[in-house]
Amino acid sequence: MSIERRMALRTIKRAFRVRNNQKSRGEKPRVSVFRSLNHIYVQIIDDTTKSTLASFSSLLLKDAQGNKKDVAKKVGLELGKLATEKAIKDVFFDRGRYLYHGRIRELAEGLREGGLNF
Repeated sequence: MSIERRMALRTIKRAFRVRNNQKSRGEKPRVSVFRSLNHIYVQIIDDTTKSTLASFSSLLLKDAQGNKKDVAKKVGLELGKLATEKAIKDVFFDRGRYLYHGRIRELAEGLREGGLNF
């Protein structure tokens, strides 16, 4: 088995492991993260109705200055503010296939500072 194949299987297993660890699948909405090379996208999804409750990305930031970690934290803050306006407090943080460090950790800290609990 090639190295590329093993790495792809590792990321797929990680994504399934993270999503299956959600204890109360229907009670809390899920914060889903997608990270591209230049931008970061986050949305709050209600899995029972299969609808997006709120979303935000680095494309929507007007003052996207600084490095990618700073931008990710600002995106988390803005989504946290949007969620508290819509009376969403408790969520499940679904980091998907990404490890919890760097931009993903900064995003989570921004969400916590914005008022979300997970």
